[in-house]
Amino acid sequence: MATATFNGTVIAQSDDIEVVEGNAYFPVSSLDQKYVTESDHTTGCPWKGTASYWNVEVDGEKAENAAWYYPDAKPGAEAVVGRVAFYPVVRVAS
Repeated sequence: MATATFNGTVIAQSDDIEVVEGNAYFPVSSLDQKYVTESDHTTGCPWKGTASYWNVEVDGEKAENAAWYYPDAKPGAEAVVGRVAFYPVVRVAS
C-alpha cells in the first residue's frame, strides 16, 4: 500500500500505483479531496501534455501546486490519466 502524507496526514492511499519518470501516480479517487483546492497553475510536458495542479492544505499548512494531474494526456501517456502525483513536499512511501 502506497501512501501520500502531508503535515502528518495521509492524503492519498492506494495499492494501484503507476510509476512514471520516477513519480508515483495515485488514482485520483484515492485522494482525499478535502485536502486539495484547484490551482490556476499549469505546465507542459512534451510527451504527456498539459498538467493541472492542486494546492494541498492540512491543518493550516499549505503547499502551493504540490499535486499535479493530466486531465487530457497525449497518446502514449494513458498511464497517467485519472491519476495524481506529488512534489516531494508530500511524502510518498510504499
